[in-house]
Amino acid sequence: MSTTRTTTAGQRSAGRPSAVPRASTRTLETVRDETGQVTSLVRRTQLASGLRIVTEQMAGARSASVGVWVGVGSRDETAKTHGASHFLEHLLFKGTTERSALDISIELDAVGGEFNAFTAKEYTCFHARVLSDDLPLAVDVLGDMITGSVIATPDVDAERDVILDEIAMHDDDPDDVVQNLLAALAWGEDSALGRPIAGTDASIEAMTPAQIKRFYRRHYVPANTVISVAGAVDHAAVVRAVKKAFARHDWLDTVAAPVAPRAAAARRRPRIATAQGHVTRPFEQVNLVLGCEGLTRDDERRYALGVLNTALGGGTSSRLFQEVREHRGLAYSVYSFAAHYADSGLVGVAVGCLPDRTDDVLAVVREQLAIIAAEGITADELARGKGQLVGGMILGLEDSGSRMMRLGKNELVNGEVLGIDEVIARIEGVTLEQVREVAAEVFGRPELLAQVGPGGA
Repeated sequence: MSTTRTTTAGQRSAGRPSAVPRASTRTLETVRDETGQVTSLVRRTQLASGLRIVTEQMAGARSASVGVWVGVGSRDETAKTHGASHFLEHLLFKGTTERSALDISIELDAVGGEFNAFTAKEYTCFHARVLSDDLPLAVDVLGDMITGSVIATPDVDAERDVILDEIAMHDDDPDDVVQNLLAALAWGEDSALGRPIAGTDASIEAMTPAQIKRFYRRHYVPANTVISVAGAVDHAAVVRAVKKAFARHDWLDTVAAPVAPRAAAARRRPRIATAQGHVTRPFEQVNLVLGCEGLTRDDERRYALGVLNTALGGGTSSRLFQEVREHRGLAYSVYSFAAHYADSGLVGVAVGCLPDRTDDVLAVVREQLAIIAAEGITADELARGKGQLVGGMILGLEDSGSRMMRLGKNELVNGEVLGIDEVIARIEGVTLEQVREVAAEVFGRPELLAQVGPGGA
Protein backbone atom coordinates (compact mmCIF):
# COMPACT_ATOMS: atom_id res chain seq x y z
CA MET A 1 0.00 0.00 0.00
CA SER A 2 1.48 3.34 -1.01
CA THR A 3 1.51 6.30 1.34
CA THR A 4 2.25 9.99 1.14
CA ARG A 5 3.77 12.04 3.92
CA THR A 6 3.69 15.75 4.59
CA THR A 7 6.27 17.04 7.03
CA THR A 8 6.26 20.50 8.53
CA ALA A 9 9.73 21.68 9.43
CA GLY A 10 9.81 23.58 12.68
CA GLN A 11 12.52 25.43 14.51
CA ARG A 12 14.64 23.03 16.49
CA SER A 13 14.26 23.50 20.22
CA ALA A 14 16.93 22.85 22.80
CA GLY A 15 16.95 19.51 24.57
CA ARG A 16 17.38 21.32 27.90
CA PRO A 17 14.94 23.84 29.43
CA SER A 18 14.43 26.88 27.19
CA ALA A 19 14.94 30.35 28.60
CA VAL A 20 11.61 31.88 27.54
CA PRO A 21 9.06 29.19 26.59
CA ARG A 22 6.19 30.29 24.35
CA ALA A 23 2.88 28.52 23.92
CA SER A 24 2.48 26.97 20.46
CA THR A 25 0.90 24.07 18.57
CA ARG A 26 1.93 22.69 15.19
CA THR A 27 1.61 19.60 13.01
CA LEU A 28 4.92 17.81 12.47
CA GLU A 29 3.92 15.04 10.05
CA THR A 30 0.82 13.82 8.23
CA VAL A 31 0.75 10.40 6.54
CA ARG A 32 -2.02 9.43 4.11
CA ASP A 33 -2.75 6.19 2.24
CA GLU A 34 -3.56 6.04 -1.48
CA THR A 35 -7.21 6.89 -0.80
CA GLY A 36 -6.25 10.09 0.99
CA GLN A 37 -7.15 8.82 4.46
CA VAL A 38 -4.87 9.97 7.27
CA THR A 39 -3.04 6.97 8.75
CA SER A 40 -0.69 8.88 11.04
CA LEU A 41 -0.73 12.42 12.38
CA VAL A 42 2.06 13.82 14.56
CA ARG A 43 1.37 17.05 16.45
CA ARG A 44 3.30 19.05 19.04
CA THR A 45 2.13 21.59 21.63
CA GLN A 46 4.32 23.62 23.94
CA LEU A 47 2.59 25.21 26.91
CA ALA A 48 3.59 28.59 28.31
CA SER A 49 5.34 26.75 31.16
CA GLY A 50 7.67 25.05 28.67
CA LEU A 51 6.02 21.62 28.99
CA ARG A 52 6.04 19.89 25.59
CA ILE A 53 3.30 17.49 24.45
CA VAL A 54 3.88 15.37 21.33
CA THR A 55 1.25 12.96 20.01
CA GLU A 56 0.90 10.53 17.13
CA GLN A 57 -2.57 9.50 16.02
CA MET A 58 -2.36 5.96 14.61
CA ALA A 59 -5.21 4.80 12.39
CA GLY A 60 -6.64 1.43 13.41
CA ALA A 61 -5.06 1.40 16.86
CA ARG A 62 -7.16 0.48 19.90
CA SER A 63 -4.52 1.13 22.54
CA ALA A 64 -2.65 4.23 23.61
CA SER A 65 0.78 4.63 25.18
CA VAL A 66 1.87 7.62 27.21
CA GLY A 67 5.31 8.55 28.48
CA VAL A 68 6.55 11.29 30.77
CA TRP A 69 10.16 12.12 29.91
CA VAL A 70 12.22 14.20 32.32
CA GLY A 71 15.57 15.59 31.20
CA VAL A 72 17.60 14.34 34.11
CA GLY A 73 19.77 11.26 34.42
CA SER A 74 22.87 10.00 36.15
CA ARG A 75 25.15 12.44 34.35
CA ASP A 76 23.30 15.36 36.00
CA GLU A 77 24.27 14.18 39.48
CA THR A 78 27.10 15.19 41.78
CA ALA A 79 29.16 12.76 43.82
CA LYS A 80 26.78 13.34 46.75
CA THR A 81 23.64 12.77 44.66
CA HIS A 82 25.02 9.85 42.63
CA GLY A 83 22.06 7.55 42.01
CA ALA A 84 19.39 10.16 42.82
CA SER A 85 17.75 9.99 39.38
CA HIS A 86 17.27 6.24 39.65
CA PHE A 87 16.25 6.52 43.33
CA LEU A 88 13.53 9.02 42.33
CA GLU A 89 12.32 6.71 39.58
CA HIS A 90 11.56 4.14 42.28
CA LEU A 91 10.12 6.59 44.80
CA LEU A 92 7.58 8.17 42.47
CA PHE A 93 5.69 4.85 42.50
CA LYS A 94 5.52 4.86 46.32
CA GLY A 95 2.61 7.24 46.70
CA THR A 96 1.36 10.80 46.28
CA THR A 97 -0.76 13.21 48.30
CA GLU A 98 -3.82 11.64 46.61
CA ARG A 99 -2.86 8.00 45.97
CA SER A 100 -0.99 5.34 47.90
CA ALA A 101 1.44 3.02 46.13
CA LEU A 102 -1.29 0.36 46.17
CA ASP A 103 -3.83 2.79 44.70
CA ILE A 104 -1.50 3.49 41.76
CA SER A 105 -1.16 -0.23 41.06
CA ILE A 106 -4.86 -1.01 41.54
CA GLU A 107 -6.12 1.73 39.22
CA LEU A 108 -3.91 0.72 36.30
CA ASP A 109 -4.18 -3.04 36.93
CA ALA A 110 -7.99 -2.73 36.94
CA VAL A 111 -7.98 -1.65 33.29
CA GLY A 112 -5.28 -4.11 32.18
CA GLY A 113 -2.72 -1.35 31.93
CA GLU A 114 1.02 -1.85 31.70
CA PHE A 115 3.23 0.67 33.46
CA ASN A 116 6.91 1.00 34.24
CA ALA A 117 9.85 3.39 34.27
CA PHE A 118 13.56 3.51 33.50
CA THR A 119 16.54 5.78 34.06
CA ALA A 120 19.31 6.54 31.57
CA LYS A 121 22.38 8.75 31.70
CA GLU A 122 20.55 11.79 30.30
CA TYR A 123 16.85 11.23 31.02
CA THR A 124 14.22 9.39 33.05
CA CYS A 125 10.97 8.00 31.60
CA PHE A 126 7.69 6.91 33.23
CA HIS A 127 5.33 5.18 30.82
CA ALA A 128 2.02 3.33 30.57
CA ARG A 129 0.05 1.47 27.90
CA VAL A 130 -3.74 1.18 28.14
CA LEU A 131 -6.85 0.83 26.01
CA SER A 132 -7.56 4.14 24.31
CA ASP A 133 -10.66 4.78 26.46
CA ASP A 134 -8.48 4.55 29.57
CA LEU A 135 -5.86 7.06 28.41
CA PRO A 136 -7.25 9.89 30.61
CA LEU A 137 -6.78 7.63 33.65
CA ALA A 138 -3.17 6.83 32.72
CA VAL A 139 -2.40 10.51 32.16
CA ASP A 140 -4.00 11.39 35.50
CA VAL A 141 -2.02 8.76 37.41
CA LEU A 142 1.27 9.81 35.81
CA GLY A 143 0.49 13.47 36.39
CA ASP A 144 -0.21 12.77 40.04
CA MET A 145 3.07 10.85 40.40
CA ILE A 146 5.16 13.58 38.76
CA THR A 147 3.62 16.55 40.57
CA GLY A 148 2.58 15.18 43.96
CA SER A 149 5.06 12.54 45.09
CA VAL A 150 5.39 12.44 48.87
CA ILE A 151 8.93 11.00 49.13
CA ALA A 152 8.32 9.97 52.74
CA THR A 153 11.28 8.95 54.89
CA PRO A 154 9.96 5.39 55.55
CA ASP A 155 9.59 4.88 51.79
CA VAL A 156 13.11 6.17 51.16
CA ASP A 157 14.52 3.76 53.74
CA ALA A 158 12.55 0.81 52.38
CA GLU A 159 13.38 1.53 48.75
CA ARG A 160 17.04 2.03 49.63
CA ASP A 161 17.28 -1.71 50.38
CA VAL A 162 15.53 -2.56 47.10
CA ILE A 163 18.02 -0.45 45.15
CA LEU A 164 20.98 -2.00 46.96
CA ASP A 165 19.66 -5.41 45.89
CA GLU A 166 19.35 -4.12 42.32
CA ILE A 167 22.94 -2.88 42.38
CA ALA A 168 24.05 -6.32 43.60
CA MET A 169 22.09 -7.93 40.76
CA HIS A 170 23.85 -5.72 38.19
CA ASP A 171 27.18 -6.54 39.81
CA ASP A 172 26.50 -10.21 39.06
CA ASP A 173 25.79 -9.48 35.38
CA PRO A 174 29.04 -9.55 33.37
CA ASP A 175 27.64 -7.39 30.56
CA ASP A 176 26.56 -4.69 33.03
CA VAL A 177 29.92 -4.80 34.80
CA VAL A 178 31.97 -4.51 31.62
CA GLN A 179 29.84 -1.64 30.24
CA ASN A 180 30.18 0.26 33.53
CA LEU A 181 33.93 -0.34 33.44
CA LEU A 182 34.11 0.94 29.86
CA ALA A 183 32.30 4.16 30.84
CA ALA A 184 34.65 4.65 33.79
CA LEU A 185 37.68 4.17 31.53
CA ALA A 186 36.28 6.58 28.96
CA TRP A 187 35.20 9.48 31.15
CA GLY A 188 36.68 8.72 34.56
CA GLU A 189 35.04 6.93 37.46
CA ASP A 190 34.69 10.25 39.28
CA SER A 191 32.83 11.95 36.41
CA ALA A 192 29.04 11.94 36.14
CA LEU A 193 29.08 10.36 32.68
CA GLY A 194 31.50 7.67 33.82
CA ARG A 195 29.53 6.58 36.88
CA PRO A 196 26.94 3.74 36.91
CA ILE A 197 23.32 4.87 36.59
CA ALA A 198 22.02 3.11 39.70
CA GLY A 199 24.66 4.57 42.01
CA THR A 200 26.96 2.67 44.34
CA ASP A 201 26.37 1.04 47.70
CA ALA A 202 28.10 3.97 49.38
CA SER A 203 26.18 6.72 47.56
CA ILE A 204 22.78 5.07 48.05
CA GLU A 205 23.39 4.32 51.73
CA ALA A 206 24.43 7.94 52.35
CA MET A 207 21.61 9.65 50.45
CA THR A 208 19.01 11.43 52.59
CA PRO A 209 15.33 12.19 51.92
CA ALA A 210 16.18 15.91 51.98
CA GLN A 211 18.76 15.47 49.19
CA ILE A 212 16.30 13.53 47.07
CA LYS A 213 13.55 16.12 47.57
CA ARG A 214 15.88 18.95 46.52
CA PHE A 215 16.90 16.98 43.43
CA TYR A 216 13.21 16.35 42.65
CA ARG A 217 12.24 20.01 42.96
CA ARG A 218 15.16 21.17 40.82
CA HIS A 219 14.76 18.82 37.88
CA TYR A 220 11.10 17.76 37.78
CA VAL A 221 9.82 21.01 36.28
CA PRO A 222 7.66 21.68 33.18
CA ALA A 223 10.42 23.14 31.00
CA ASN A 224 12.48 19.98 31.55
CA THR A 225 9.62 17.59 30.74
CA VAL A 226 8.07 16.07 27.61
CA ILE A 227 4.78 14.14 27.42
CA SER A 228 4.59 11.76 24.46
CA VAL A 229 1.44 9.85 23.49
CA ALA A 230 0.77 7.50 20.58
CA GLY A 231 -2.12 5.29 19.47
CA ALA A 232 -5.85 5.92 19.15
CA VAL A 233 -5.56 9.48 20.41
CA ASP A 234 -6.81 12.99 19.69
CA HIS A 235 -4.19 15.68 20.21
CA ALA A 236 -6.53 18.32 21.61
CA ALA A 237 -8.03 15.84 24.08
CA VAL A 238 -4.55 14.78 25.20
CA VAL A 239 -3.54 18.40 25.79
CA ARG A 240 -6.66 18.97 27.89
CA ALA A 241 -5.99 15.82 29.93
CA VAL A 242 -2.37 16.82 30.51
CA LYS A 243 -3.30 20.34 31.59
CA LYS A 244 -5.77 18.93 34.10
CA ALA A 245 -3.53 16.16 35.47
CA PHE A 246 -0.36 18.24 35.74
CA ALA A 247 -2.00 21.36 37.19
CA ARG A 248 -1.86 19.79 40.67
CA HIS A 249 0.16 21.70 43.29
CA ASP A 250 0.57 24.58 40.78
CA TRP A 251 3.21 22.44 39.06
CA LEU A 252 2.58 24.05 35.66
CA ASP A 253 3.56 27.39 37.22
CA THR A 254 6.95 26.06 38.32
CA VAL A 255 9.89 28.00 36.92
CA ALA A 256 13.14 26.09 36.47
CA ALA A 257 16.46 27.35 37.70
CA PRO A 258 18.88 27.79 34.77
CA VAL A 259 20.65 24.56 33.86
CA ALA A 260 24.07 24.77 32.22
CA PRO A 261 24.30 23.07 28.81
CA ARG A 262 25.93 19.67 29.06
CA ALA A 263 28.27 20.51 26.18
CA ALA A 264 29.74 23.41 28.19
CA ALA A 265 30.84 21.03 30.93
CA ALA A 266 32.34 18.70 28.35
CA ARG A 267 34.60 21.44 26.99
CA ARG A 268 36.37 21.45 30.35
CA ARG A 269 36.86 17.67 30.21
CA PRO A 270 39.94 16.16 28.47
CA ARG A 271 39.29 13.95 25.49
CA ILE A 272 39.21 10.19 25.94
CA ALA A 273 42.70 8.69 26.22
CA THR A 274 43.99 5.15 25.79
CA ALA A 275 43.06 3.06 28.83
CA GLN A 276 42.39 -0.50 29.89
CA GLY A 277 40.98 -2.17 32.96
CA HIS A 278 40.12 -5.60 34.30
CA VAL A 279 37.56 -6.53 36.95
CA THR A 280 38.05 -9.99 38.42
CA ARG A 281 34.90 -12.05 38.79
CA PRO A 282 34.45 -15.84 39.21
CA PHE A 283 32.75 -16.15 35.81
CA GLU A 284 33.39 -18.96 33.34
CA GLN A 285 33.88 -16.49 30.49
CA VAL A 286 35.74 -13.26 29.92
CA ASN A 287 33.46 -10.46 28.78
CA LEU A 288 35.39 -7.77 27.00
CA VAL A 289 34.68 -4.54 25.16
CA LEU A 290 37.18 -2.95 22.79
CA GLY A 291 36.04 0.62 22.25
CA CYS A 292 36.85 4.23 21.48
CA GLU A 293 35.21 7.63 21.52
CA GLY A 294 32.29 7.90 19.09
CA LEU A 295 30.08 10.75 17.89
CA THR A 296 27.71 13.12 19.66
CA ARG A 297 23.98 12.69 19.16
CA ASP A 298 23.70 15.79 16.92
CA ASP A 299 26.62 14.86 14.64
CA GLU A 300 25.17 14.33 11.15
CA ARG A 301 27.76 11.61 10.57
CA ARG A 302 25.88 9.41 13.04
CA TYR A 303 23.88 7.96 10.14
CA ALA A 304 27.09 6.82 8.44
CA LEU A 305 28.29 5.46 11.78
CA GLY A 306 24.99 3.61 12.17
CA VAL A 307 25.47 1.87 8.82
CA LEU A 308 29.09 1.11 9.72
CA ASN A 309 28.10 -0.30 13.11
CA THR A 310 25.47 -2.56 11.53
CA ALA A 311 27.90 -3.86 8.92
CA LEU A 312 30.58 -4.40 11.54
CA GLY A 313 28.63 -6.26 14.23
CA GLY A 314 24.90 -5.73 13.85
CA GLY A 315 23.72 -9.20 12.90
CA THR A 316 24.63 -12.74 11.91
CA SER A 317 25.84 -11.61 8.47
CA SER A 318 28.05 -8.88 9.95
CA ARG A 319 31.79 -8.97 9.46
CA LEU A 320 32.68 -9.61 13.09
CA PHE A 321 30.05 -12.31 13.61
CA GLN A 322 31.33 -14.13 10.56
CA GLU A 323 35.03 -13.73 11.40
CA VAL A 324 34.94 -14.32 15.15
CA ARG A 325 32.17 -16.91 15.48
CA GLU A 326 31.42 -18.58 12.15
CA HIS A 327 34.90 -18.82 10.60
CA ARG A 328 37.07 -19.23 13.71
CA GLY A 329 34.69 -20.42 16.45
CA LEU A 330 36.31 -18.12 19.01
CA ALA A 331 33.15 -16.90 20.76
CA TYR A 332 29.40 -17.38 20.93
CA SER A 333 28.44 -13.75 21.55
CA VAL A 334 29.93 -10.92 19.49
CA TYR A 335 28.35 -7.60 18.53
CA SER A 336 29.17 -3.93 18.08
CA PHE A 337 27.38 -0.84 19.36
CA ALA A 338 27.35 2.95 19.09
CA ALA A 339 26.08 5.18 21.92
CA HIS A 340 25.49 8.91 21.47
CA TYR A 341 25.32 11.61 24.15
CA ALA A 342 25.03 15.40 24.14
CA ASP A 343 28.78 15.96 24.06
CA SER A 344 30.43 12.60 23.48
CA GLY A 345 29.81 9.04 22.39
CA LEU A 346 31.18 5.51 22.49
CA VAL A 347 31.73 2.90 19.81
CA GLY A 348 32.64 -0.60 20.85
CA VAL A 349 32.85 -4.29 20.09
CA ALA A 350 31.62 -6.63 22.84
CA VAL A 351 32.64 -10.29 23.00
CA GLY A 352 32.12 -13.11 25.48
CA CYS A 353 34.72 -15.88 25.19
CA LEU A 354 36.69 -18.47 27.15
CA PRO A 355 39.72 -17.00 28.96
CA ASP A 356 42.28 -18.81 26.81
CA ARG A 357 40.79 -17.31 23.64
CA THR A 358 40.94 -13.67 24.71
CA ASP A 359 44.19 -12.86 22.89
CA ASP A 360 42.97 -14.47 19.65
CA VAL A 361 39.65 -12.62 19.85
CA LEU A 362 41.36 -9.27 20.38
CA ALA A 363 43.74 -9.94 17.49
CA VAL A 364 40.87 -10.68 15.08
CA VAL A 365 38.80 -7.69 16.20
CA ARG A 366 41.75 -5.29 15.94
CA GLU A 367 42.61 -6.67 12.52
CA GLN A 368 39.07 -6.11 11.22
CA LEU A 369 38.88 -2.60 12.67
CA ALA A 370 42.19 -1.73 10.99
CA ILE A 371 41.00 -3.10 7.64
CA ILE A 372 37.74 -1.14 7.80
CA ALA A 373 39.55 2.03 8.90
CA ALA A 374 41.83 1.75 5.86
CA GLU A 375 39.42 0.41 3.24
CA GLY A 376 35.89 1.04 4.49
CA ILE A 377 33.15 -1.51 3.86
CA THR A 378 31.98 -3.14 0.63
CA ALA A 379 29.02 -2.09 -1.49
CA ASP A 380 27.17 -5.24 -0.40
CA GLU A 381 27.80 -4.44 3.26
CA LEU A 382 26.57 -0.88 2.69
CA ALA A 383 23.33 -2.12 1.13
CA ARG A 384 22.76 -4.71 3.86
CA GLY A 385 23.52 -2.20 6.59
CA LYS A 386 21.03 0.31 5.21
CA GLY A 387 18.37 -2.35 4.72
CA GLN A 388 18.83 -3.70 8.24
CA LEU A 389 18.60 -0.23 9.80
CA VAL A 390 15.52 0.81 7.82
CA GLY A 391 13.73 -2.52 8.19
CA GLY A 392 14.47 -2.76 11.89
CA MET A 393 13.24 0.77 12.48
CA ILE A 394 9.95 0.26 10.64
CA LEU A 395 9.27 -3.15 12.20
CA GLY A 396 9.99 -1.65 15.60
CA LEU A 397 7.33 1.02 15.14
CA GLU A 398 4.30 -1.23 14.68
CA ASP A 399 2.85 -0.67 18.17
CA SER A 400 1.88 2.42 20.13
CA GLY A 401 4.55 1.87 22.78
CA SER A 402 7.48 2.04 20.37
CA ARG A 403 5.98 5.07 18.63
CA MET A 404 5.57 6.82 21.97
CA MET A 405 9.18 6.05 22.86
CA ARG A 406 10.43 7.45 19.56
CA LEU A 407 8.45 10.67 19.95
CA GLY A 408 9.43 11.30 23.55
CA LYS A 409 13.12 10.55 23.30
CA ASN A 410 13.64 12.54 20.12
CA GLU A 411 11.74 15.57 21.39
CA LEU A 412 13.54 15.55 24.73
CA VAL A 413 17.14 14.81 23.78
CA ASN A 414 17.25 16.12 20.19
CA GLY A 415 14.73 18.94 20.45
CA GLU A 416 12.94 17.73 17.31
CA VAL A 417 10.99 14.78 15.92
CA LEU A 418 12.09 13.88 12.41
CA GLY A 419 9.53 12.25 10.14
CA ILE A 420 10.12 8.57 9.45
CA ASP A 421 10.66 9.24 5.74
CA GLU A 422 13.27 11.88 6.60
CA VAL A 423 15.17 9.40 8.76
CA ILE A 424 14.97 6.77 6.01
CA ALA A 425 16.25 9.31 3.47
CA ARG A 426 19.24 10.15 5.67
CA ILE A 427 20.09 6.46 6.08
CA GLU A 428 19.66 5.75 2.36
CA GLY A 429 21.82 8.78 1.54
CA VAL A 430 24.90 7.36 3.28
CA THR A 431 27.76 6.67 0.84
CA LEU A 432 30.72 4.32 0.91
CA GLU A 433 33.07 7.29 1.19
CA GLN A 434 31.18 8.70 4.19
CA VAL A 435 31.44 5.35 5.96
CA ARG A 436 35.14 5.08 5.16
CA GLU A 437 35.82 8.59 6.48
CA VAL A 438 33.94 7.94 9.72
CA ALA A 439 35.67 4.58 10.18
CA ALA A 440 39.11 6.11 9.62
CA GLU A 441 38.44 8.87 12.16
CA VAL A 442 36.69 6.88 14.86
CA PHE A 443 38.82 3.73 14.73
CA GLY A 444 41.94 5.91 14.71
CA ARG A 445 41.10 7.30 18.15
CA PRO A 446 42.69 6.06 21.42
CA GLU A 447 41.68 2.51 22.32
CA LEU A 448 39.71 1.51 25.40
CA LEU A 449 39.77 -2.09 26.61
CA ALA A 450 37.49 -3.27 29.41
CA GLN A 451 37.55 -6.90 30.59
CA VAL A 452 35.55 -8.74 33.24
CA GLY A 453 36.13 -12.34 34.27
CA PRO A 454 38.62 -14.70 35.89
CA GLY A 455 42.28 -13.80 36.27
CA GLY A 456 44.04 -10.45 36.21
CA ALA A 457 44.79 -7.83 33.64
